[in-house]
Amino acid sequence: MSPARPTLKLPPRVEATRILGVGSIRPERVVTNDELAEHMDTSDQWIRDRVGIIERRFAGEDELLVDMAITAGSKALADAGIAPSDVDTVIVASCTMPTPIPNAAAQVADRIGIKASGAFDLNAACAGFCYALGVASDLIKSGSSGKVLVIGAEKLSDWLDPKDRSTAIIFADAAGAAVVGAAEQPEIGPVAWGSAGDLADTIYMRDDKYLFQEGQAVFRWATTQIAPIALEALELAGIEPSEVDVLIPHQANLRIVEAIAKRLRSKGAREDMVVADDIMYSGNTSSASIPMALDHMRAAGRVHRGDVVLFVGFGAGLSYAGQVVICP
Repeated sequence: MSPARPTLKLPPRVEATRILGVGSIRPERVVTNDELAEHMDTSDQWIRDRVGIIERRFAGEDELLVDMAITAGSKALADAGIAPSDVDTVIVASCTMPTPIPNAAAQVADRIGIKASGAFDLNAACAGFCYALGVASDLIKSGSSGKVLVIGAEKLSDWLDPKDRSTAIIFADAAGAAVVGAAEQPEIGPVAWGSAGDLADTIYMRDDKYLFQEGQAVFRWATTQIAPIALEALELAGIEPSEVDVLIPHQANLRIVEAIAKRLRSKGAREDMVVADDIMYSGNTSSASIPMALDHMRAAGRVHRGDVVLFVGFGAGLSYAGQVVICP
């Protein structure tokens, strides 16, 4: 007779999560459209008309992706009133680490002072922050983690062909972060996510050196396929479009952002719904764009504690994800 199988012990589950604090960082160097026009066939007006960017930030050669992640993460901890010792998991969403090993998260955790934490990187490109936020929320609800530091960090300037007008005018460098913890009431909704791997060749690293983007194909996909993901995230959270106070899509292109907002308004979102336009002065910062936009909008008084905020990220993979959160 075989011995009885032991019953495994599981940690207590948590019913709800919320964002406790946010933080972000942009490099000091401002790169204007006129500066880019000195190196390629473009102009300030051409860039504004097509992607809505007025300026962006590039990090210096000695300013590493990990450095920006540390700054953004430290600011998020301070905003949350959380000590590094209170965090047990660090997730860094990024697609621009210079090498795959070592990962960013373990370095960030150690230098912030989060010792012996679970630490891993996640690559879902421009949807990375939403993916990581969903994972962090589920880790806490399962009892596997208590508090999670989620960081989106990118140094895209390392991967740009300075003469490629389709990418060099759009992408930039930054980091944005959020601390996630348990809550009495749900303040982070379920994640609506997915992928379109059949379109993987529309955004990729050319010759393992330069970021390539088939701009028109990506634009068509984003302007037609992303609003339904945002609506799915609302449905999963039990929120009507009319209840959304703030829309923060990935800051890919101002025309894409406006198209998503227009589609949501056609489905019942309010005319006074605030729409993030951080791309105008930050550029497309991939996984950093959503948390950084939230941080900037809070500082400017455009979003307030308790507002219903809809995130939706999308990008290379192609990958996409969205969720409803309550503003911290």
